[in-house]
Amino acid sequence: MAKGKDMIFFCQSCGFESAKWLGQCPGCREWNTFVEEPKAPKTAGKKNMPGRMSVASEPTRISDIETNDDERILTEIGELDRVLGGGVVPGSLILVGGDPGIGKSTLLLQVCKRLTDKKKSVLYISGEESLKQIKLRAKRIGEFSGDLLLLCETNLDTIEDVINKTKPDIVVIDSIQTMYKETVSSAPGSVSQVRESTGILMQIAKGLGIAIFIVGHVTKEGVVAGPRVLEHMVDTVLYFEGDRHAAYRILRGVKNRFGSTNEIGVFEMRDKGLEEVANPSEFMLNGKPEGASGSIVACSLEGTRPILVEVQALVCHSSFGIPRRTAVGTDFNRVNLLMAVIEKRMGLQLSNSDAYINIAGGIKMTEPAIDLAIVMAIVSSYKERPIDEKTIAFGEVGLSGEVRAVSMAEQRVLEAKKLGFTTCILPEASAAALKSIKGIKILGVSGIRDIGTLSF
Repeated sequence: MAKGKDMIFFCQSCGFESAKWLGQCPGCREWNTFVEEPKAPKTAGKKNMPGRMSVASEPTRISDIETNDDERILTEIGELDRVLGGGVVPGSLILVGGDPGIGKSTLLLQVCKRLTDKKKSVLYISGEESLKQIKLRAKRIGEFSGDLLLLCETNLDTIEDVINKTKPDIVVIDSIQTMYKETVSSAPGSVSQVRESTGILMQIAKGLGIAIFIVGHVTKEGVVAGPRVLEHMVDTVLYFEGDRHAAYRILRGVKNRFGSTNEIGVFEMRDKGLEEVANPSEFMLNGKPEGASGSIVACSLEGTRPILVEVQALVCHSSFGIPRRTAVGTDFNRVNLLMAVIEKRMGLQLSNSDAYINIAGGIKMTEPAIDLAIVMAIVSSYKERPIDEKTIAFGEVGLSGEVRAVSMAEQRVLEAKKLGFTTCILPEASAAALKSIKGIKILGVSGIRDIGTLSF
């Protein structure tokens, strides 16, 4: 049976359109990403709605455009404001993604509560829960005293009319995969519907100056479901990470047109909702063992915030022909690289040993500054020699065994001093400028061979 002329193939990664199925997308070069969906019908003319962006008839000089940093709306949730770059920018489109049950809806409902307490008008639109379900979750968070409007709707035409009528300051869409446009014949959650829905919401946000939060489901690969163009269209992309069975949650910004993309916010899930973790370093180091080999504290930098994490290593004799390597919380290939450097430059025979590396607390660290701590933890476990509990280490390790300097070394040392650490092992290139810091002993190393002379 011949294919209908009203069908078209879309790339799920970049949204590229093709009249026939292709194995590799010409746009993003990804394989097996094309899906068949109905073609969106062409409209006869443009719809002139108040919520749509109007086409400027005359260009404007950049010097005539006035901006004010005070226009940002503070959510009164410090960790979220930090990730957003100082608050919510009016007219922005913010995508919040995360695993099911991680706490996306809870976080946004708490944002609604804080904003309504500040006399801001907020419209919460849910396509997954009823009004009573939202009310039950809201009662767990606390008493809402402000102007919070609830709407259970998935039709974008109806949603657009309600937004134009109520003119709220903030809109929350939960979730984008449930929204649909009647003129698009495909099912909700498809490539066509998600792209069309996001485009309409973007026009509403820019046209009316309303900040819109969009909740997005994630796939098994950990990315937001739908076309990759969805992340390109929005202004900010936030990922809510963490094990839903654990207490902690990490809010990470992977795209932000109005701030840094390296900031993270740490939350703890409690019976009354999510609570901020003011000192993530102290939270991550809670329960650190004393006198155990293969354990050391490292300092990683997330944006402008130094975070101390415990690096654990367990090296034991292998019972198999091929030794087993496992890394949790850091890059597996990086661990293999560092073990090869240890064996080559320090002469330790690790080829017959199993090695297990873990970043305690469940947080994922990929910054090269934790290389030195991983090396010291492996050596400590291999030699069964514990490292002093008040010692911290950071530095990047190269293939020649050299320890390279890392950025913002002073902030890392000051964070360690604040939490009571007395010794800091860091690259020699960074140690010279930090000799003036009192209350903590600075030890500079130029290569991993130097750690063999340290008394641990």
